[in-house]
Amino acid sequence: MELTDKIYEKYGRTVYRYLLSLTHDENVAEEVTQETFYQALRGIDRFDGSCRLSTWLCAIAKNQLQVYRRKHPEVESFDGFGETSKPPEAYTDTAVSAETEALGRMGEVDLLRKLHELPEPYRELFYLRVFGNLSFKDISTIMGKSENWARVTFYRGKERLRKEIEDERES
Repeated sequence: MELTDKIYEKYGRTVYRYLLSLTHDENVAEEVTQETFYQALRGIDRFDGSCRLSTWLCAIAKNQLQVYRRKHPEVESFDGFGETSKPPEAYTDTAVSAETEALGRMGEVDLLRKLHELPEPYRELFYLRVFGNLSFKDISTIMGKSENWARVTFYRGKERLRKEIEDERES
């Protein structure tokens, strides 16, 4: 098997799930995944090994999604949870993180609605951490911030989400 095939076989699903968590559209996620690997092969000489290959590929995927959005302005928003959306556990086949388990106690629809209402960067952090099951180090690389920033911002987002849920239950 060729090296490029091995890389795609190993990381293709991770990149696809990451894009699916951002777009909630299987067709767009597949198209951008293909473009991600094409661009990665073209720029493989720029991979310096300072991060994991999966992190580098997700960063390329994020950039390619932005390119896709510019080329397809008729697609209003990838932030909504339409008919193609899936429950949180459908986006990962790895072990359930503590965050996923804790948030899973809420109803899935309530959780997705609340996550959708979170402002950036909290929303993207949750997608990367909970659905993408990425480490804070990987998230910091993708978002171009420090690992500490990713941890603190995720914590603040969790607290904000928890407060909004409590306020809603009290109403």
